[in-house]
Amino acid sequence: MINATWLETFVTLCDTGHFTRAASVLNMTQPGVSQHLRKLEAQLGQALLSRDGKSFTLTPLGETLLAIGQRRRAEERDLRQSLRFDDPDKGEVSVSCSGSIALLLYPRFLKLMDDAPGLSLMLNAAPEARILEDVLDGAVDLGIVSHPPTNPRLEGHRAGQDELCLLLPVGHPAPQSLADLDQLGFIAHPDGYAHADELLGANFPKDYRGSETLARRSFVNQIGQIPEPVVRGLGYTILPRSGVDGFRDSGRLSIAALPNPVRHDLWLIQRRNRIAAARTERVRGEIMAVLEVL
Repeated sequence: MINATWLETFVTLCDTGHFTRAASVLNMTQPGVSQHLRKLEAQLGQALLSRDGKSFTLTPLGETLLAIGQRRRAEERDLRQSLRFDDPDKGEVSVSCSGSIALLLYPRFLKLMDDAPGLSLMLNAAPEARILEDVLDGAVDLGIVSHPPTNPRLEGHRAGQDELCLLLPVGHPAPQSLADLDQLGFIAHPDGYAHADELLGANFPKDYRGSETLARRSFVNQIGQIPEPVVRGLGYTILPRSGVDGFRDSGRLSIAALPNPVRHDLWLIQRRNRIAAARTERVRGEIMAVLEVL
């Protein structure tokens, strides 16, 4: 490989057009400049300059080498500039979370991209096991889960809480017993059974016998569609607060006041000791702002 120090001496010599001036720019002696040139010519096996007294002209190889040296100098300059300036408005950031939180976050992400055209945001809705796997593998920058990470390669910060909500049609009275809910019928969804075990089990302990015993009216696995049957008066369902707030017609839903609320912690996780780019830190701030007010 071409010696980088000798190459820089050669490019500086070509820039100044004089050995003495090149030595001054490089804080060297003139013999030192001449020595670098001789070593570079010896390494390449050909002359780089044709001397005429105190002036010189470049040989064909010298012209080729000068172009290479100038490109290297420009590449180093660009690298140093990029190290000094990490633009929070440019680049890609990927986030993985539950479907309900994705509904809540994506409008904020759209606003971010409106404000920063060079920013690309990738939002993936996934189960928690997949979120942990993707963050560990480096497939996503940030993940949101309901418990602190136990893997030593991950680190997390508590970002807020997400409350489970019993959703009823507007105007429907709060249930006094599980039988009141059975008359409506359960709008089931993939996470709904676990939610029911937690929330209904905590509030109707004498009557609740497990989600498999619920009177089911419908099932849907699209998070944005789950509240629709409730709005139409066709049943009740259970969703995290994030899924309710992210629903476009949340004002047409009623959240039942229950004596024993159930809340899940939310943890924002990433690879441990990973130095985050400025754009990732910007997105992290947006996520924290959303989750803190749930």
